[in-house]
Amino acid sequence: MMKIDLHTHILPHDWPDLDAKYGYSGFVRLDHYKPCCARMMIGDHVFREITDNVWNPKRRIEECDLAGVSLQVLSTVPVMFSYWAKPADALDLSRRLNDHIAEVVSDYPKRFAGLGTIPMQDPDLAAGELGRSVRDLGLRGAQIGTHVDANPRSGRIDTLNLDNASLQPVWSAAEQLDAAIFVHPWDMLGRERMPKYWLPWLVGMPAETSLAICSMIFGGVFERFPKLRVAFAHGGGAFPFTVGRVEHAFHVRPDLVAIDNETNPRVWFGLPLSAGRSAPRRTHRIDE
Repeated sequence: MMKIDLHTHILPHDWPDLDAKYGYSGFVRLDHYKPCCARMMIGDHVFREITDNVWNPKRRIEECDLAGVSLQVLSTVPVMFSYWAKPADALDLSRRLNDHIAEVVSDYPKRFAGLGTIPMQDPDLAAGELGRSVRDLGLRGAQIGTHVDANPRSGRIDTLNLDNASLQPVWSAAEQLDAAIFVHPWDMLGRERMPKYWLPWLVGMPAETSLAICSMIFGGVFERFPKLRVAFAHGGGAFPFTVGRVEHAFHVRPDLVAIDNETNPRVWFGLPLSAGRSAPRRTHRIDE
């Protein structure tokens, strides 16, 4: 049986100083401070230490063989999304990451498949890069964040959830290309209340993913784009454990919940309806 690992992050071994290239700070750089190890740096802050399995495909294959994994789906580390950056710079960054992933997949096509990253702060640029990634590079789709950051530099003054109408060019392109979308939480809500215990990852990430799922369901994204293929990281975050509450609200407070979508939220996940509930208008499947 083929075992596929959908959720694996990769970076190039060599990465330019983008603060210097673009003329402002906040981008990740790599500090290879000792053999087989590197620090991901943002300014003078160590974001994370990584080892060579992040950039060395042969090391990854060795570890896959030990774990019985047949194929890894490669995507970037989410901190690289850079939705806060100027759109043209985020596009350049995305193209660098996508070209690297495509090169690794080309070198080891039986062991890796690839997902690109796209500059979601500019949906038209994002749709264009998704098209290049799929058509020209042979990637299977894109990994995106659970929301698009607000930042004056990016041209966004409000944080966008995934139901925002401005993102429709991305969903349209993905549907037309039959490109998979992998949604990964990042820049978690409520971080200011979670300074200790790694709580943004333990609490914020599951909440972020549930927020993204509910936004897409209740915002009617799956109604408008019925062929859209989406997977959510970490087993759907908190959503599977609250879907009963979500469905109940859909039925008892439709004036608040079902204003943009008339389909029972369970349906999009292929879940059975609660007893006594009527069938929805249509069905669709979202993978967790």
